Amino acid sequence: MPIRAVIFDFGGVLAAEGFREGLEAIALRHGLDPAELFTMASDVIYETGYITGRGTETDYWDVLRRKTGIAGEDSDLTGEILRRFVLRPRMLAAVRALRADGFLTAILSDQTDWLERLDARDRFFLEFDRVFNSYRLGKGKRDATIFDDTVCALGVAPGEALFVDDNSGHVERAASRGLRAVLFRNQDRFLSGLGPLTGGKIVFR
Repeated sequence: MPIRAVIFDFGGVLAAEGFREGLEAIALRHGLDPAELFTMASDVIYETGYITGRGTETDYWDVLRRKTGIAGEDSDLTGEILRRFVLRPRMLAAVRALRADGFLTAILSDQTDWLERLDARDRFFLEFDRVFNSYRLGKGKRDATIFDDTVCALGVAPGEALFVDDNSGHVERAASRGLRAVLFRNQDRFLSGLGPLTGGKIVFR
């Protein structure tokens, strides 16, 4: 079954992983272990409902401050994260090449309203046919049914969709729903393999 749609994660794939990198900076400033803070922060963003639109940024930072002892205004802490989401030009060039060749392209991101703030800054939504944000969907990629919803909205069968993410758990859940799922490790490796996955007509650099 040929691929008709390519679905990209945002942070860590289309852009640098600002969430992880920003939290690392916050952890080091407070003398905390970066890996432990990242794990805690990832869980808290679900626990507070911020990632699924049921909580607020203030809820999120209040709980994380209480659990970890970090200090700082919400805007300063968020700023540490958002400024590290830097778009990757080679990945956007690949998206443009795919669309020009008739593929559907989409973002599927476990994000908050931060994704919309990033688009206001960088204007990348227009590069995609659809943008699926957990904050607006009311569910995240820890719930495998989000992949069913995404391919249905795109009008393709699961086997016609290629999903790309740097989180192995998300990749495994996508594959369990029938999508062709690829674990993103770095740009060179991904782009060299993208041509064969999409029929070999495009050379990605």
